[in-house]
Amino acid sequence: MAPRKLNVLVYTGTGSTVESVKHAIYSLRRLLSPNYAVIPITETVLLKEPWAPTCALLVFPGGADLGYCRVLNGEGNSIISQYVRRGGSYLGFCAGGYYGSKRCEFEVGNKAMEVIGSRELAFFPGTCRGGAFKGFQYHSEGGARAVRVNVVKDAFRGSGLVPEVFTSYYNGGGVFVDGVGENGDVEILASYASDLDVDGGREKAALVYCKVGHGAAVLSGLHPEFAAANLNPHHDVAGYDDLIAALKADDDARTSFLKACLAKLGLEVNQETSTVPSLSRLHLSSISNSDVDDLLHSWEDIITKEEGEEYIKAENDTFHLQKPETMWSVSGLKEALPNDSPDEKSPDKSEAMIDYSTIIKRIVTHENAWPEARATPYFNHNAFYSSLQEYRRSEPESEEWGDFLMYGEVVTSTNTLLEKNFKLLSKLPSGFTLTATTQVAGRGRGNNVWVSPAGSLIMSTVINHPAHIAPSRPIVFIQYLAAIAIVQAVKSYDRGYDEVPVKLKWPNDIYARDPRQPSSSPPSYVKIGGILSNCSYSSGSYQIVLGIGINATNGRPTTSLDALLPSHLAPFRIEKLVAGILTRMEALYKTFVRRGFTRDMEDAYYTHWLHGRQIVNLEAEGGVKARIVGITRDWGMLRAEELGSGDRPTGKIWALQSDENSFDFFRGLVKRKI
Repeated sequence: MAPRKLNVLVYTGTGSTVESVKHAIYSLRRLLSPNYAVIPITETVLLKEPWAPTCALLVFPGGADLGYCRVLNGEGNSIISQYVRRGGSYLGFCAGGYYGSKRCEFEVGNKAMEVIGSRELAFFPGTCRGGAFKGFQYHSEGGARAVRVNVVKDAFRGSGLVPEVFTSYYNGGGVFVDGVGENGDVEILASYASDLDVDGGREKAALVYCKVGHGAAVLSGLHPEFAAANLNPHHDVAGYDDLIAALKADDDARTSFLKACLAKLGLEVNQETSTVPSLSRLHLSSISNSDVDDLLHSWEDIITKEEGEEYIKAENDTFHLQKPETMWSVSGLKEALPNDSPDEKSPDKSEAMIDYSTIIKRIVTHENAWPEARATPYFNHNAFYSSLQEYRRSEPESEEWGDFLMYGEVVTSTNTLLEKNFKLLSKLPSGFTLTATTQVAGRGRGNNVWVSPAGSLIMSTVINHPAHIAPSRPIVFIQYLAAIAIVQAVKSYDRGYDEVPVKLKWPNDIYARDPRQPSSSPPSYVKIGGILSNCSYSSGSYQIVLGIGINATNGRPTTSLDALLPSHLAPFRIEKLVAGILTRMEALYKTFVRRGFTRDMEDAYYTHWLHGRQIVNLEAEGGVKARIVGITRDWGMLRAEELGSGDRPTGKIWALQSDENSFDFFRGLVKRKI
């Protein structure tokens, strides 16, 4: 079974501009979440990684297409073209539209800016000619304008409600000429409503849809991905306030049109248009309520007082400590509101991109009782602490991890809140856990993004690993312990759960058998979770922030643990599953500290992993074949035996190490001979 296409890849490499990338990622996440993971990628990924099999859409944003050509002409464009012709989808905004056409003509006659030449992708078989309107300046809003566009509604049959006209941000884009109407492979999606400053032909095509082999491309001279809410005032640009106001007034029509374009490319669009939720309070509690006061006492030297209020001003975030009794007060509710209300000409900032580091995070400290249900309606603290105590009865070595829990309904990233605030992190005991219902700025490996809608299990746990034992108890093994703990916690969740088909993918991903697959077919697995480990040093210990994300009850973007259950078993409760993972992790870690990565741990890892006897190609060795036989017991690298003719072992053993590849750990492996 072919892998499911769940990634929307936005090019962020040479030639792209930061602003165009930000707008593209923001709008696409808003319209496509939780069905897809919208991931920024560079030219290195396009050239070196196997991104195509899982890519639902490749996006080239605004910028300068000569930069795209410089790094991707030849091999890169061949890879992109092959991806589209084999059934992929391409979306190009502005520079991405020029880049996807057969010929680019930009500012012809303006020697300082003129760009003329053929382009290799040639999805549109004609010319993209621009700027359609005069005044474009690189790295400036001086030539920006709000442009009216006429929609060709016949091109969107079956795509739901599509506006007849809409207003879009424009800055330097082109008009598509000469390739329209030559065959049935090109459709005009929208046309400029006003006269142009270049010859745009009779149609004045602003956006075109191009059939390319088994795939398709949408090329745009406009920026329909730019939302008014994300445009900042430019008082030095005449009429810019009016531009923002015009875009804001027509935002619903713009959004509907962009949805229709994505649907035409075959994507499943969120018709509700998800908004980015506001950050919630963080609730700090303990299995023994009085222990919260002891923890706060240990924070005394990092707490500052201002006007009777207590704050922790850490490196990345500022935390305001509050008591439960003041949380529902009028002043407390007022304090939670944004400082600046939008005026008539300002866009609705609730829809805008946010710098979350500037928002004060509020920690409610529960020193007398666990949080009430009305304060944390999506997380039951009684269920969590009761499950923790229940699991500890069968895990004698599990005594502390989970005793301190901080929960937020909506957070930026559990890992970021701990790892990026060293002042706070240095005061946290092993087992301190931060969990959440939703993340709005979740982090994954490298540039990867783990989509974490409500229903995901999201947690980060602090582990203080003594530095003096690190040489004999390498930190790398802790991710293996976490992977074992997750699978064992799922299978020991309760009676009857031991057959839930979850597996490990080296080194730190959680996979499940695809429930869509017929039972008679060979097993096919999809990713449902991952582990992210960050490390720092403090007072003789390495402080590890171990982040875990799992699709527990949410069915998107891949599948969930609940979808794997037979009908007679109850759905997973996230509170109970978090408790199970923590108790297993603590028991495994304490054994690891005493005895190292034992043979039992190794056997437990192999019992659940996907790679038994798997054959891979060692690309750095010219495609030499090797069979995976395990992991090394010294530094946790992947062991593989080289294969000769007839797949017979040659006697050479290789140790393989991941290069942090975002898509497939078995491409570009770094190796050493052992």
